[in-house]
Amino acid sequence: MVQLDVIQKNANTEVGSYFVANYPPFSAWGPGHKQAVLDGLDQSAGPDPSPLGLYIHIPFCRKRCHFCYFRVYTDRNSSEIEQYLDALTREIELYSRKPYLQNRDFQFVYFGGGTPSYLSGDQLRGLVDRVNKHWRWEQAREVTFECEPGTLKKSKLEAIKEIGVTRLSLGIEHFDDDVLEINGRAHRSPEVLRAYEWAREVGFDQINVDLIAGMAGDTDAKWEDTVARTLALKPDNLTVYQMEVPQNSTLAREARESDGEVPIADWGTKRKWVQQAFDAFCKVGYEVSSAYTVVKRDNNNGFYYRDSLWRGADMIGTGVASFSYANGIHFQNEGGWADYLDAISNEQLPIARALPATDQQRMIRELVLQHKLGKVDAGYFRDKFQVEIATTYADVYDAMQKSNFARIDGDHIQLTPQGLLRVDALLPYFFEPEYRSQLPDGN
Repeated sequence: MVQLDVIQKNANTEVGSYFVANYPPFSAWGPGHKQAVLDGLDQSAGPDPSPLGLYIHIPFCRKRCHFCYFRVYTDRNSSEIEQYLDALTREIELYSRKPYLQNRDFQFVYFGGGTPSYLSGDQLRGLVDRVNKHWRWEQAREVTFECEPGTLKKSKLEAIKEIGVTRLSLGIEHFDDDVLEINGRAHRSPEVLRAYEWAREVGFDQINVDLIAGMAGDTDAKWEDTVARTLALKPDNLTVYQMEVPQNSTLAREARESDGEVPIADWGTKRKWVQQAFDAFCKVGYEVSSAYTVVKRDNNNGFYYRDSLWRGADMIGTGVASFSYANGIHFQNEGGWADYLDAISNEQLPIARALPATDQQRMIRELVLQHKLGKVDAGYFRDKFQVEIATTYADVYDAMQKSNFARIDGDHIQLTPQGLLRVDALLPYFFEPEYRSQLPDGN
């Protein structure tokens, strides 16, 4: 009998992360599998390959947020940035020569960071012009671009649209300027309003707004105001994350220096705030799309990038410390600036560590990620992997139903709102035994 230790209502937020981004966990990846990546890329993709995506990592920021754990730089000059963009171009060229990737169009492209909008309009145009000499993305169904509001001008937004971006993702996070200051954000609320107005004038197909529930200094009143002001913008999609304190963030370091205290709302409060935001948006015509997103019902608001990755698509991640998945193999780039640039200058792919996934691990990866959608089709896993998930994970699903986290009707597995709010704490119960040490202490 599985006991789900995820139901404590008011457990404190502690240093660490519950968010499940991949499977097997990154800790299982290692440098000993780098040759497997090269061998896999030298194979043919066959007549009916998976959708292919491109991730472009722009690791520059005006300042590092106190909760940030990504590989970012706040001190690079213009010549160093140009050196990095040149390396990105050469990395993409190296991939374009690989048999597994040749003659395949990108179905989705994602500019992430860091802060992609840190680059100037001319730098963006120059980067894409250089990439287009080796690989183009006119056929892409979705091109997403992350922005920090304070880095935007209308002319830069015009350049972003010019390079083919279809979804602009604005990292607003919160509307209270004191909360933004406490958490180390570079922008303030007036910049949000200007940037959003410009983005609408430029005419992107979709605008997504990111919020974070539970930032340091947040309160019920401040969160309610943030939700109301976000709702007034009428974005095409809203993404809300529950605040965490990753190990290598400034908040984590400060917590260790102060006997472990973390100035973040408890898990019960964070879940309450996410639900409040979802409820407010759903009342005016949005619908829940995942554990983190709501979308307008009357618009083409699918997340092709997300949905493709969560169903096993290939994605090539370019740039320092970026993650990839191709031909059933996970791999990550070098995480150091010099190591990344040196590999590219030597005409080598900058792969630091990797892990070939077994058939079972590929199945588990898709299963845990698709749970984030709030619904899972058992027939999909039967057809693709020849696995009866309701039988294989009968104990887990039984415990989820008894805890009112899920309902099952034939092949249809539906997470309840309470299950969806804590989905990342539930997912490790589907892991293989050797990785279940990541099970949470309860949140």
